[in-house]
Amino acid sequence: MRRLDRWFVLLGLIVATGCLGFLSARHSWTWDWTRGARASLAPESVAVLGKLPGRVEVVGYLSPAGPLREQIAAVMERYTRAKPDLVLSFVDPDLDPAASRQLGIAGDGALLIRYHGREERVESPINERNLSNALERLARGGQRIVAFVTGDGERQADGRANADLGTFMRQVERRGIRAVPLNFSQTRGVPEHTDLVVLASPVAALPAQSVTALVDYVRDGGNLLWLTEPANDDLGTGALADVLGVRVLPGVLVDGQGSTLNVNDPRLVVVGDYPFHAITRAFRETTLFPQVAALAQVSDHDWAVVPFLRSGERSWTAFGGIDNDKPSTVAFHPEAGELKGPLDFAFALNRLSPSPAKSEQRAVVIGDGDFLSNTYVGNGGNRALGERILDWLLGDDVLVDLPARGAPDRVISLSQDGLNAVTFGFLVFLPLVLLALGVGIAWRRRRR
Repeated sequence: MRRLDRWFVLLGLIVATGCLGFLSARHSWTWDWTRGARASLAPESVAVLGKLPGRVEVVGYLSPAGPLREQIAAVMERYTRAKPDLVLSFVDPDLDPAASRQLGIAGDGALLIRYHGREERVESPINERNLSNALERLARGGQRIVAFVTGDGERQADGRANADLGTFMRQVERRGIRAVPLNFSQTRGVPEHTDLVVLASPVAALPAQSVTALVDYVRDGGNLLWLTEPANDDLGTGALADVLGVRVLPGVLVDGQGSTLNVNDPRLVVVGDYPFHAITRAFRETTLFPQVAALAQVSDHDWAVVPFLRSGERSWTAFGGIDNDKPSTVAFHPEAGELKGPLDFAFALNRLSPSPAKSEQRAVVIGDGDFLSNTYVGNGGNRALGERILDWLLGDDVLVDLPARGAPDRVISLSQDGLNAVTFGFLVFLPLVLLALGVGIAWRRRRR
């Protein structure tokens, strides 16, 4: 009977092994236990793949000699795990040098990603960041042209000064958005094939021809991003405000709730809760806005106006100046005409497009441009919010709610007590434990 039981146990083990082999050949299970899931795709990469329904072809023009093919196959395995209909193949460029030259393949080779008749190239270094940027450009459907008005002290799209937008625009250019300058002293209007015009915080009064060109552009159905500032209502932009149906309120927004977040300057408006709009859907990051102008909307317009940035209940429009070198005496003065919050300072506008070539026209007006400047774009969710605004204005709604891009935390913060404990553990405690184990083993052997 015992022998029969053993045979049954052996048969069960054989059947179980066969079942496991059968399942493993048809299904795969992967668990990533690394810190920050570094062995898996980042959430934004997975989200981009979700915006590409259907087959995606990745062709690697790489020589079979060397380890590069294996390294790229290992990277692409993460993508195929998340999207099974992403297909990777390799071509030896040395076998057809004429075709390689025609495609511009040289040096270490390149990857060509094809989707629905469109193509993007990824060259060295071939990593997840560059691959996901290329996939996002494919999801966007083509390069978008964003024209930045220049000539009157506006923030420069390629500038490196503190107030410019160079850092932000260099990030979004990798995602298929190209910035070009637009100077109305050199051109009579907005060029064709411009997807978006940006008026970023001019410091000098705009010439009448510039305002007229912007008004005509909006009336003809063009999309606009207008970053204004406190006291910018005297720069000749009244006609542009009229066509959009908005007003820049006098004064500077001050908000007392920033003190709970260790923000000492009341002019720094901290936002962590957002009115509902497509731009802010599922957006939970905290954003920081210096020197904000409150906005108001004018009735009797055909725009649908939705506020998506709003100050707190402890805010108001302060008319007096603030000296940060002295104790703050800022206070609410309703008798002077100051308005108590919460107050809106960003509007998203849309309407049926006057242009027959478009179905919808969109515009965004924000009472602050500093939040995207080189100085402040790295604070909290400022860059992520700016990317959402551009995606919505460009009509790339499928990309608006992509997760914010960011590297996992690789910084270890230790107090002095924690550092002392780690030092004691590795330099004193662990050697003593190993010494004690060695002495114990030697003593036991001697007793034998």
